[in-house]
Amino acid sequence: MSQQGSGEERTEQPTPKRLREAKEKGQVPRSRELNGTIVLMIGALGLMMLGSTLVEDLASIMRDALSIERARTMDPAALVQQFGMVIGKALWMLSPLLALLVVAAMTGPVSMGGFSFSAKAIAFKAEKLNPIKGLGRIFSAKGLMELVKTLAKFLLVAVVSVLLLWSLRTELLSLAHESLAQALSHAGTLFVWAFMALSSVLILVAAIDVPFQLYQHTKQLKMTLKEVKDEAKETEGRPEVKGKIRSLQREMSQRRMMDEVPTADVIVTNPTHYAVALRYDREGNGAPKVVAKGADLIALRIREIATEHGVTIVSAPPLARALYATTELEQEIPAELYVAVAHILAYVYQLDAARAQGGEEPPSPTDLPVPDEFK
Repeated sequence: MSQQGSGEERTEQPTPKRLREAKEKGQVPRSRELNGTIVLMIGALGLMMLGSTLVEDLASIMRDALSIERARTMDPAALVQQFGMVIGKALWMLSPLLALLVVAAMTGPVSMGGFSFSAKAIAFKAEKLNPIKGLGRIFSAKGLMELVKTLAKFLLVAVVSVLLLWSLRTELLSLAHESLAQALSHAGTLFVWAFMALSSVLILVAAIDVPFQLYQHTKQLKMTLKEVKDEAKETEGRPEVKGKIRSLQREMSQRRMMDEVPTADVIVTNPTHYAVALRYDREGNGAPKVVAKGADLIALRIREIATEHGVTIVSAPPLARALYATTELEQEIPAELYVAVAHILAYVYQLDAARAQGGEEPPSPTDLPVPDEFK
């Protein structure tokens, strides 16, 4: 297993970021065996489908090319024109087959590593001209594997070719007793089927090579545990940076929360450790909501803003602790606290009415019905 200079082994699977960077550099899994097999198979299928048409078109082109007036053979311009016409017809005749082969050539790479174009991969690198590194690649484990694959392909194709020739010996010998047209047609059919059989044999080689190439690609990109941790730090940010961001987010959240305090109906306090601001929409159907809450210094600031804006402050320690612990900002209070909060709101409304009329202020509510599990 490969190691870094520190001796740490590459035991971790490559992260998505590592895979993405490798793809940007053109380092994606590729199998030449798969590519070659697909091209040969598609080519054989194309010949099976278009073979008769290609033969007829080829015969037509040959007739046209050989049927030329004697006078034109003395004219260089006419010969060039005739040659261009033949080439144009041949390209047009072969275009369906060539299109199939182009699609086949793209199918193999895309099916393994996806479409990838990297300018870095085709950029000039002086180290590629280093003969020592070149020899190192040739005599490496990967080079040995390529040699084994090549020999295996050669032996496999050779054995299958001998078997095919042996199985078709009777038909091949019978071609001599057929007419020229029939023999050509028969030979073409035998060639196409033999070509398809030889191409199919390479599927076995590709089936072995594809998993090997995927394994090699993953192995080359494996990371050490330190690399994974360093990448996580770079991706998510350094702890001190994340701490600063969280601090700024808390400050912004607190500023928004403090802006809601003047809109509250009442501030329920501990009286000094906790402060919870409640707002109730009398015309709506919902329960009262917590629009601000805090402990210690934040609680003090909530009380100060409430005093500045004339928001009623009620000391109810059990209820304040229960609201602070159970309800988040902009959430409705729990159903278990409805009755206790209703007592507080009723007191606030009575207090506002007494102040407006100049009457005697009602006494602050005591012994609020807060369930024991919320105290």
